[in-house]
Amino acid sequence: MISLKKTATMSPLQNVLDTLDAVILGKPEQVRLSLACVLARGHLLVEDVPGVGKTTLVRSLAKVLGLDTKRVQFTNDLLPADILGTSIFDSGSHTFKFHPGPVFTNVLIADELNRGTPRTQSAFLQAMEERRVSLDGNTRDLPLPFFVVATQNPREQIGTYPLPESQLDRFLVRIHMGFPSPQHELELLRGNRKKEDEIPSLLSHTDVLTHQEAVTRIHVSEVILKYVQRLLTQSRTLRSDFSGLSPRSGLALLAVSQAWAYLAGRDFVMPEDVQAVGPWVINHRMRLPSNTAFDKSKEFILSLPVE
Repeated sequence: MISLKKTATMSPLQNVLDTLDAVILGKPEQVRLSLACVLARGHLLVEDVPGVGKTTLVRSLAKVLGLDTKRVQFTNDLLPADILGTSIFDSGSHTFKFHPGPVFTNVLIADELNRGTPRTQSAFLQAMEERRVSLDGNTRDLPLPFFVVATQNPREQIGTYPLPESQLDRFLVRIHMGFPSPQHELELLRGNRKKEDEIPSLLSHTDVLTHQEAVTRIHVSEVILKYVQRLLTQSRTLRSDFSGLSPRSGLALLAVSQAWAYLAGRDFVMPEDVQAVGPWVINHRMRLPSNTAFDKSKEFILSLPVE
């Protein structure tokens, strides 16, 4: 993991990282990846067993960003209209009036996403890809910035529905929390962590947009571009239990690498940035068992040298 350079221009983001680290003990890489995903204008998927801090992470991230946030608890009886909204007849004006759903926000927390039915899961595919929603013949833009921060339980657990590849691909990053180390677990049991209600809003709507725009200006050299392209090509020649990476996967990898470099206080991407974020960007884009996807993705990324 690349260390951050604390500079005056980066101090607001360092404050964000420090605040989140005080809530999510012993998971600095997951915290940094979550923020990098937001800076890269992507959607975040957090997958793991219940009770390891998935929802705490996403709620804390949303609060510290200072953006309008809404949360949807996914269940098997949730309907698309519960997310997108619906038109209701107004007897006074004799017209149908649209009542927007929770998707019309800056941060949509989709809690236990894979407990919703496939029909409900697919309800906001357009929102994730285009930042707009088409309903009743009308297309409505979502507020910017907009991103989905979703949690899901392992697919082998009872009452879950697997996410289709098309929806998985719309998540820029998938992270796993994992169990805390014995030391950090002991600190958690002692109550030595910051509570969610103690988290201040450190950024504003304008701040987030400004940082996102700055990330797009991080320089990517021709060497890095060729390295990422070779990763894409190599992924399509592997054994049958891999699914080759698409061009969109390459764009995703570059975007998160730029955000990772930005958090490190640099204005250019290094090969180490690509290697640091690569497994988290591609692990859900290859057809691999979830319990081995990250390790095999990391092995693949590191197997190809930079030329």
